[in-house]
Amino acid sequence: GGMAAAAALLLLLLLVATGPGPGRADAGRERRDALREELLLSPLPTGDVAATFQFRTRWDADLQRGAVSHYRLFPKALGRLVAALGVRELHLALTQGFWRTRYWGQPPLQAPAGAELWVWFQPTVTDVDKAWKELSNILSGIFCASLNFIDSTNTVIPTASFKPLGLANGTDHHLLRYAVLPREVVCTENLTPWKKLLPCGSKAGLAVLLKAERLFHSSYHSQAVHIRPICRDASCLAVSWELRQTLTVVFDFFSSGQGKKDWSLFKMFSRTLTDTCPLASQSKVYVDISPKNKEKELLEVSPAPTSVHEAIVQGDKKTYAVYDLLSPSLFNTSRSLNVQLKWKRPQDSSEMPIPTLHAQRYVGGYGLQTGEICTLIYNTHPYRAFPVILLETVPWYLRLYVHTLTIITKGKENKPSYIHYQPAQDRRRPHLLEMLIQLPANSVTKITIQFERALLKWTEYPPDPNHGFYVGSSVLSALVPSVTAMKDMDVEQSPLFASLFPSSDGSSYFVRLYTEPLLVNLPTPDFSMPYNVICLTCTVVAVCYGSFYNLLTRTFHVEEPSRGGLAKRLANVIRKLRGVPPL
Repeated sequence: GGMAAAAALLLLLLLVATGPGPGRADAGRERRDALREELLLSPLPTGDVAATFQFRTRWDADLQRGAVSHYRLFPKALGRLVAALGVRELHLALTQGFWRTRYWGQPPLQAPAGAELWVWFQPTVTDVDKAWKELSNILSGIFCASLNFIDSTNTVIPTASFKPLGLANGTDHHLLRYAVLPREVVCTENLTPWKKLLPCGSKAGLAVLLKAERLFHSSYHSQAVHIRPICRDASCLAVSWELRQTLTVVFDFFSSGQGKKDWSLFKMFSRTLTDTCPLASQSKVYVDISPKNKEKELLEVSPAPTSVHEAIVQGDKKTYAVYDLLSPSLFNTSRSLNVQLKWKRPQDSSEMPIPTLHAQRYVGGYGLQTGEICTLIYNTHPYRAFPVILLETVPWYLRLYVHTLTIITKGKENKPSYIHYQPAQDRRRPHLLEMLIQLPANSVTKITIQFERALLKWTEYPPDPNHGFYVGSSVLSALVPSVTAMKDMDVEQSPLFASLFPSSDGSSYFVRLYTEPLLVNLPTPDFSMPYNVICLTCTVVAVCYGSFYNLLTRTFHVEEPSRGGLAKRLANVIRKLRGVPPL
């Protein structure tokens, strides 16, 4: 008995010394996830303030094999969705309002008005259209949005505009699907499920500022979800999955008194930061204090920042005041953090910088039969020309005449070096037009194409047909020359908003812009006519038919004169006594 007990003890010691088994190793590997959260506060040239939240969850796990059963920080709803439908990359944005690039500058992450969804699928997916339809329906339920209205009539397959932002073995564009619902209205029912995907929800960390009554009392609001595979380390032998939840909001308010545009966290969000998310490995607030026009610093922040960080963002040198919420000294002096920014002197509106690339779009023509779509693309760089990829998606009921396509730059015709056009099919698919256009330095390029309005069936009109029909935004993708030479940055140390679109080299940076959505009137029947006909018909039936029915069915009787009542007989007795004839 003693020998058996000693052998059992020796076996137990050997098991402990050899470390955990494969099951425990897998469990430990699954816990290799990290959360980074940050808030970027940017004063805009017009005096408005932009606040950009980013929450990045990185998970060192292989979602595609479906062997993951334990979820800690990564949302299980999205993880199982990626594994079940063979999703390689997913980008969803819900936006209310329009980012005015001409006046606000380049955004960290721009999205078109309404709902935008573009997805890359794995090569193992056999029926991409079926997976795309199922994916849009599931996302519609998760985010309480109308993504179930995505179908073949508003889905396109771009060939050049949307390349994978994560790891990709190939770029077979048949695995890509892109759709926009420009009429989608974003409100609190979309924000609540978005916040529930955060590891700390809205209970701690930066997410405590996300209160709907303040976020939607703004001129621009955009929330997005980005899922992509990335390299786990420098050798890139293993794959990690990254989930980015971003939210951008623009507040347009001015404090009273002496033309100063002072603001603070409490003025914007009606609350301050009181604690950190315990699950976050990094939690920072960045305030853009970059000097304008190389002059002295115009902005003053309080309390004193933890550190100052300089970075090259979108080709320009930026200076940020950084507040590290995980720093133990930050909450020692006070229980809450209320970042305040004051202007040392009022900013002159004439100093407003003009972005290198911006665009606008409008509908021309008159009447309800024909018209034209006009797009203006501006390159304000003084000496550098660069190409831009333009993506146009037009619904089938606007019938484009491709032979009328004209591209004019500085009074001369500008021929695109690449063009891809897929004509629409009535009630099946929209028009798709992609072009690679060279933009000369300091130029305006005007692109026009004529269309004819189709006459829909009366059952195809929405309940408010006179409101108009929406045409989704154009998409501009370009490598814009940078003003400042960019250095190679460590992605893990750089701010999150600078790392979603990595730069290919130090001389240019990638920009994706969206133009305004269009509102087009179509020939609309007078839907009040059925009501008028019903009212007139009912009146005629009630008056004419009712009268005829009464004449045909009513019986008439001749009424014999009665002898009269008691009063009449008494009167006749009196008249007889007086010798007067009776009544």
